Amino acid sequence: MSIIPPGLTRLLQFYLSGPLPCPYLPGRIERKLFTRISGPVETDTEVNSALTRAGFRRSHDIIYRPACSDCSACVPVRVPVVAFEPSRSLRRIASMNQDLTLEVTKPDITDELYKLFMDYQSARHPDSEMAQMSVADFTLMLQEGQADTYIYQMRESSGVLAGAIITDHISDGVSAVYSFFSSREPRRSLGALMILTLIKEMQEKRLPYVYLGYWISASRKMAYKSRFRPLQALGPHGWDWLDLTDKTK
Repeated sequence: MSIIPPGLTRLLQFYLSGPLPCPYLPGRIERKLFTRISGPVETDTEVNSALTRAGFRRSHDIIYRPACSDCSACVPVRVPVVAFEPSRSLRRIASMNQDLTLEVTKPDITDELYKLFMDYQSARHPDSEMAQMSVADFTLMLQEGQADTYIYQMRESSGVLAGAIITDHISDGVSAVYSFFSSREPRRSLGALMILTLIKEMQEKRLPYVYLGYWISASRKMAYKSRFRPLQALGPHGWDWLDLTDKTK
């Protein structure tokens, strides 16, 4: 299957990154195939839509896909929202959070968003580079390389921001770029809730897919994605149902 979709109105230049340690599988080396977006939002949205369907992900103004010579562990996955069947635990999460309200905004920077992001990094990833991000770094993360980008924000009845997920609206659904949320109430399972929210939103918009990025069967960090069943995975012959038999629920 070609990774360069037909019909794009813009010629893209692709690059291959140098080798780096894999952040998910110890002892392995990763390389990425990537391109940059820097044009009008309308054009970048078209590019982002086409490449997302081809298994790429966006970060800032870079759209990338793993290109590791001896490993194919990273599998692009998406939720077909019409077929989605929430498990009992996911139904419980949705019920538990009915008091939260959804607000969809453009990626404007606020002190509230930045504070929530840094609190999340301190609680979940204190040793990561993201835990050291300044306001300027966070601004670049949200606004560099926008491609019809929105932030889905979940608020408590008091108005306090509980969680947020950065998304790209694409032609056949939505791509979940990055989520961050409060660690004050872990029982709420806010990370799962935000994906459930995207699924519900796409069902209401009658758009078919929520793209979740890459899933790695051997990575605990990626295990949560297998909760949203059935999943489709991109393989050598296109998108097909992912066999999750005996995988983490």
